[in-house]
Parts: sequence; C-alpha cells; structure tokens
Amino acid sequence: MRGLLVATTLAALPFGAPVQAQDYPSKAITITLVLAAGTGLDVVARTWGEQLAQSLGRPVVFDNRPGANGIVAINAVKNAPADGHALLVATSAALALNQTTYKQLPYDSAKDFVPVSLYLKSPFILIVHPSLPVRSVQALAAYVKARPGQLSYSSTGPGGAPRLATEMFMQHYGLNITHVPYKNSPQAIIDIAAGHVQLGFAEAGASRQLIRDKRLRALAVSTLTRFSSLPEVPTLAEAAGRPGLEAVSWHALVAPSATPRAIVNRLHSEMTRILKLPDVNKAISNLDLIPVAPASIEDNQQYIASEAKKWGDLITKLGLAGSQ
Repeated sequence: MRGLLVATTLAALPFGAPVQAQDYPSKAITITLVLAAGTGLDVVARTWGEQLAQSLGRPVVFDNRPGANGIVAINAVKNAPADGHALLVATSAALALNQTTYKQLPYDSAKDFVPVSLYLKSPFILIVHPSLPVRSVQALAAYVKARPGQLSYSSTGPGGAPRLATEMFMQHYGLNITHVPYKNSPQAIIDIAAGHVQLGFAEAGASRQLIRDKRLRALAVSTLTRFSSLPEVPTLAEAAGRPGLEAVSWHALVAPSATPRAIVNRLHSEMTRILKLPDVNKAISNLDLIPVAPASIEDNQQYIASEAKKWGDLITKLGLAGSQ
C-alpha cells in the first residue's frame, strides 16, 4: 500500500517538474565547452570538474562542441532545461566580443546566462622580432611612429583578442601598423620569429619558449599583474603609464539565466572553494594562464559587461561591428 502511495504521488507530479535546490543534483552534470579537447580551456575545466564531481556527489561529464566562435556550444546549453544539470564554459570571445562582431546572434550573453565563476585570464605578450632596435614599449612606439605604415603585425583574425589588443596599443600611442591576418595562432607567432612581420600580441603559452630561446623579444604583458613565468617583463599598464590598461581573454562557467538562484548560488559556492585549491591554481599556472580570485556573481556580471563595452566600442571604431 505504501509503495502504491509513493507511485501515485510521483505520477501526480507534472512531467518535467523543475528540480528543487535541495534535490540538486539529481543526475550527472553536463558541462559543454566552446573549445576542442586538449585546449587550455578543456584541460583546466576537467581539473576543477573532478573536484566539482566530488563535492556534488554526481558525475561531471564534458561535452566539447567547438565551432562558430562558441555559438554551437552556447545554443546547446541555451536550449537545455535550466535546472543546473546543463552548464557552459565559454571564453570572452563568446560572452563579450560576439555581441558586437556578429550581425545576428542567436543569444544575448547578459540575458540568457548567469556567470557562476570567472576563474582565469589568458594573458597576451607584446612580442617583437629581435632585429628591431627596441627594448621597451616606449622605444617601440617611437620607432614605429617614425616609420608610419612601414611595420606590420600579425593576429589570428579580424575581430580576435590579439588583434584588438594590438589596436588598443596602436590607438594609445597614435601608431600606424599594417595588419597581417593569419588562420591560426602558431603561424602568426612563427612568422614574427621568422621576421616576416615585426610584432604582435601573442598567447603566453605559445610564445614563451621562443622568448626564452631569444627568437622573440618580450616588451610587455597585457595583464594588470606581471606574469610569473616572465617576471622581468612589465605590464602594458606600467609601460604605457596608464593604470587599468588590460587586454586579456578569460574563461567563465555560466548557467542558463532561468536556473533557480539557489542552485546557482550552490555552484558558485562550490567553485569558490575549488578555485582556492593549490592543485587547481597550479594546473592553471602551468598552462601559462592566470588564476583569478573568485568574485561574487554580481561582480562577474559587471566585469563581463565592462569587457563587452570596452571591446564593443573598439570593434565598432574599427568598422568591424556586424562583420560576421
């Protein structure tokens, strides 16, 4: 009789009834990633994902869905039930830049998602070919200004973060440098080392060994703090004398905005604890990425909004708004 009562009660519940916070999680959690397996984003997410699975007592499954600057992955999560079992790890390109570069976008980052945790920044290094007679940002600016349009820089595309970082640098000093776009980051960096182009902003992990081998010269890092692997290299803010000048990519764990706030708060609390673990911080640093101290959900929202405006204004100024 008791079993019949339980069965009858369950049957009376509406199909697809939302999971209550106290029952969360009730099954495996699927985290969709905007980049392919083996990338820094993937490696770091799987590192903290193991800790999250232990904390929540349920498996955490990763689903890599690269493509279309994150739109493929974002659509998959946006259309999933907002019950905390479908989450997304995305980059600044997907959550901030796409809003301006795409003419039509099937999502609105600020309205459709809530940032559970913004946990790392990916620094860029201003690199030059060693043949350039410059050893500081100020010297480079003076050298380029005396040769308008004669030097070139490489980047991975028209609206990517490396190009935008270079354009920000150029606008700050009033420089004219020719843009040479590449299909991928390694080739863009290798061609600076080969002397085919003279400078650029490059991912730290892809350029650090070439810097150590003296095939590239590092003049500044784009983060607000110096890079632990290159402590002698000043920040761009220091070198330019402009506090707050930052040009980075970042990674964030987000949930659909309709997810119950109690579930979002629990995920935020778990991630805050996990990201303070030494092993997790080490995994991030070992990939030449910079751990970010956990912030509140509201602070994350404000930061993402400020990044969307900063880069959106620059993209619009460059005439790239709606170019994709």
